[in-house]
Amino acid sequence: MVKPKNQSLSPGWAVVASALFIFFWASGFVAAKYGLPYTEPFTFLTLRFLVALIILIPLAYIWRVRWPNTPTSLLHVVVSGLLVQTTYLTGVFYGIYLGLSTGVMALIVGIQPLMTGSLASSVLSERVSAKQWVGLGLGFVGLGLVVSEKVDLSGQGMWAILFSLLALIGITIGTIYQKRFCSGVDVRAAVTIQNASSCVIICVLAFFFEPLEIQWTVEFIFALTWSGIGLSVIALALYFFLVQRGAAAKVTSLIYLSPPTTAVMGWLMFDETFATLAMIGMAVAVAGVAMVNR
Repeated sequence: MVKPKNQSLSPGWAVVASALFIFFWASGFVAAKYGLPYTEPFTFLTLRFLVALIILIPLAYIWRVRWPNTPTSLLHVVVSGLLVQTTYLTGVFYGIYLGLSTGVMALIVGIQPLMTGSLASSVLSERVSAKQWVGLGLGFVGLGLVVSEKVDLSGQGMWAILFSLLALIGITIGTIYQKRFCSGVDVRAAVTIQNASSCVIICVLAFFFEPLEIQWTVEFIFALTWSGIGLSVIALALYFFLVQRGAAAKVTSLIYLSPPTTAVMGWLMFDETFATLAMIGMAVAVAGVAMVNR
C-alpha cells in the first residue's frame, strides 16, 4: 500500500476541515432526534447507509478513486469502518433509543479523547505533551458543563449504559486502528467501502431484530437525507481525512466541541435555552481544544 508523499495540512485548511467536521458531526444528535421516533435504530441506519452509497458509488466511478490494492489493506479499511461506523453508531442510536439521556451519552462518549491520547502514546508512538493533557482535561470539563442540565441518571437502564460504552470502545479503538493501518488509503474509497460493509451488517441486524416498520414523515425524510449525506458521507470523510493527516489525540479533541455546537443548533432549531453553566462550558471546551491543537 503506497502512502501519499505529503499528508500534512496547511493551518488554514486544517481550520476549515476541522470546523466543517465539528458542524456535521454535531448535527448527528439533531438528526437522531428527528428520525428515531419513526423507526427503529438498525432500520434507520440501514437506510442511512443506502442513501450514502447512492451518492458515493457514482462519485467513486466519476473520480476514478484508488481502491485498496491488496486484500490486507481492504480488510483494514473494513475493520476500521465496522468500529468507527457500525459499532459506534449502534451504541449511540440504541443507547438513546433505550432511554439514555443525550447528556449521559455525551459524557460517556466524551471520554474518547482521553482514551485516545493514552493509546496514541503507546500504540502510535505519538507524543502527548503535558499541555495537551491539560487541554484534554479542560475539554472534558467543558463538555460536562455544557451537558450538565441534560444529565439525567434516573431510569437509566443497564442495557442503555452498555450500548453507550460500546459506542465509546468502537470509536476509540476504530480511530487508533484507522490511524495505524489506513493512512495510505484514498479517503473516497475508504468511505465508500466502510458505508457498504456497515450497511450489510446493519441490514442483517435490522432483518433479524426489528419489524422493519417506517413512518415516512417529512421529519423522517429530512433526518434520513441529512444523516446519509451530511454524516455518513461528509462527516465520515472529514474524520478519516483529519485522522490521516494529524495526531489522533488532536483530532479526537475536536469532539469536545460537538455538544456545544449541538446546543447552538438546538437553540436555533428547537428554541432551547442556554444555561449559564453551558455558556461557561463552551468557553472552557474551546480553550481546552485550542491547547491540544495549538
